[in-house]
Amino acid sequence: MAAPGRDPTDGVPPQPPGLGRPAPGFLPVDSGRALARSAVRAGAMGYSRIKQMLLTLRDLIPAAAPFIVLTALLMAAAYWVLDPTPPKRLVMATGTEQGAYEVMGRRYRELLAPYGITVELRPSGGSADNLAWLQQADKDIDIAFVQGGTWRRPPGDEEAPDPGLVSLGSLFYEPVWLFYREDSAKRLLKRPRLQSLTELKGWRFNAGSPGSGVQALADELMELNGLDRDTLKLSHLSNTPAVVELLEGRSDAMLFVSAPDSPLIQMLLQTPGIRLFNFSQSHAYARKLRHLSAVTLPRGVVDLGRDLPGEDVQLIAPTATLVAREGLHPALVQLMMQAAGRIHGEAGWFARAGEFPNAVNTDLPVAPEAQRYLRNGAPWLQRYLPFWVSNVIDRMWVALLSIVAVLIPLSRLVPPLYEFRVRSRVFRWYARLREVEESLERPEVDTRELLAQLDDVEARASQISVPLSYADELYALRQHIDLVRGKLRQTMEAQAVG
Repeated sequence: MAAPGRDPTDGVPPQPPGLGRPAPGFLPVDSGRALARSAVRAGAMGYSRIKQMLLTLRDLIPAAAPFIVLTALLMAAAYWVLDPTPPKRLVMATGTEQGAYEVMGRRYRELLAPYGITVELRPSGGSADNLAWLQQADKDIDIAFVQGGTWRRPPGDEEAPDPGLVSLGSLFYEPVWLFYREDSAKRLLKRPRLQSLTELKGWRFNAGSPGSGVQALADELMELNGLDRDTLKLSHLSNTPAVVELLEGRSDAMLFVSAPDSPLIQMLLQTPGIRLFNFSQSHAYARKLRHLSAVTLPRGVVDLGRDLPGEDVQLIAPTATLVAREGLHPALVQLMMQAAGRIHGEAGWFARAGEFPNAVNTDLPVAPEAQRYLRNGAPWLQRYLPFWVSNVIDRMWVALLSIVAVLIPLSRLVPPLYEFRVRSRVFRWYARLREVEESLERPEVDTRELLAQLDDVEARASQISVPLSYADELYALRQHIDLVRGKLRQTMEAQAVG
């Protein structure tokens, strides 16, 4: 009996594995061998599955190759015809330096840069130059700002030639700013304010630079008011020199057509001694000239603290539009419209939030992609996918559906082709097997040669590999080989007896 407090197994050496209870840390030999056999069987089964998969692919890929090639060709043709990827460079004609068009052009350039589009800005004399450059192939201009009313249809019933241009809609109001010196009004009119355009007779008046839309609009305003050009001391300087002339007193008045974003406009509105003409007949002008709208510069909108202007000022305004060549890539049109919505869609001095861009007061037909944006906004795919991916899908989904409609019936040819390839590896040996069988019917046949041929067929058949779903064809071939071999032995035995 063991002493109290002592383990009865103390002093007993541990038994080796396999004898009695295995010691801790030892694995029975039988269990280790079983695990090894299981691992070998699992590896063999995995290898067998991989082999069968490769066998299936070996026959499936050649069978599906015509279908795959046709799909690739149709996709390539659709991609080439639809050209969903836009060019990476866009050339935009803006206007004079420090003008509103230049300011807007820089904002478009910033918004398109994240999409990998480089916007090259080309300064010009103004709206008229921009419109002319768009129609000249050697100028390489893709898109430009054009003042409403710059493009005119021929008078009468004469059909207008196709200019090859499209509009991307109206962007913002471009008020007609007629700035004049207060001391000039006192000197020439004996009062501090100019009340009518007819009172400009004898004034030194800058009516816009050549190539701008201002000059054409000034001619229209003078004609409506019965002003003869000879009664004015006209000059046609660009904006910056004209402002300098006005501020230094060498000019009495000047005409601007620009959005209020222009730094020159902002400066003149706050310069003492420079007044802004109030177009009190603004609605009459808007009725006379369809490209003009009557707008109001609210009191205090320039500077609330200084109450500038001190009263509401009535103005007339054409709308600035984006005009592009007819062949401009639709994806670029979509990007430009999205940028226009971000730049011009907010409330401003003259427009309510969401008023621009729009298709009102456009002299040229609106591009289809621009109409789509104005109607539906940005494509919904762009809310979930990067622009380039969503653009390709958006441009090609109709073609993709058409290709799928063509390929679905053709895809039914793949299974028969696959089956033919697999079964042909088995069935082609039936021709030689039949030759051996038919040779048995001939008299004085060389059975040893036939036996050698049959052995060759059997050896080759044993090397045939087919997917498991077609294994019955292979086993049928081997049964038929055994059948012919039996008939051959009977013939050999008959020859031996004879």
